[in-house]
Amino acid sequence: MYISIDTASQFRDEFHKCGRGTQFSYEALGLLYEFLTELDGAAELDVVAICCEFSEDTEKAIAASYGLHEDEDVTAFLEENTLVVGVTASGTVVYQQF
Repeated sequence: MYISIDTASQFRDEFHKCGRGTQFSYEALGLLYEFLTELDGAAELDVVAICCEFSEDTEKAIAASYGLHEDEDVTAFLEENTLVVGVTASGTVVYQQF
């Protein structure tokens, strides 16, 4: 069955229906919705694939995951190596994993 996702709210609802409602924060899901609709326009929504492809973490967690030193700029590192979707008001970074 094909359904049209026309709002960020519907996008978030699909994550909850798939049991992935806590994979990203409320704001991060909004950033992902905006990013993906600008990128793809109309595309099939695969919640699990999005959860595997994108992540939301603090800069400290990202630095630890990628073995960065304390003096390295995490945002610059991400921008050089992958896509940065955005930063939430709480400071978490939404990015494409690599």
